[in-house]
Amino acid sequence: MTVGYIKYRSDYKYQLANRYELQTSIIPPLEVDSNFVALSVRGKLVVKKGYAWDGPSGPFVDTKKNLRASLVHDALYQLMRREFLETRVFRKAADELFRDLCKEDGVSTVTANIYYRGLRRFGRPNASPERKKKVRRAP
Repeated sequence: MTVGYIKYRSDYKYQLANRYELQTSIIPPLEVDSNFVALSVRGKLVVKKGYAWDGPSGPFVDTKKNLRASLVHDALYQLMRREFLETRVFRKAADELFRDLCKEDGVSTVTANIYYRGLRRFGRPNASPERKKKVRRAP
């Protein structure tokens, strides 16, 4: 029998078409392997095919120069929201990695630093477990 409604999460713009791996300096105390994100105890981040994210937050325009950084940052913040990573220990490193990836991908140092300061000032609530994406229902 078919159930007459769907369950979904909203607020996503992008969906990863293939697996993405990145060596980071973020070393969790235990191996993390969730449905869409894995992080080894050696700092290897794996964002799995199908992962959905919303791009850079706030007043920033999504560009090819900041999209990879936003993918990695959103994946790490998701691990914090789901309590795989402790926010007070790992949030600053995730924010620094966002800044560094932006610069690697062509964002100017000045703009990357503005992004970073915005994350440091306003990002904490987005790493909080209270900010988990709610499951919605339709109709």
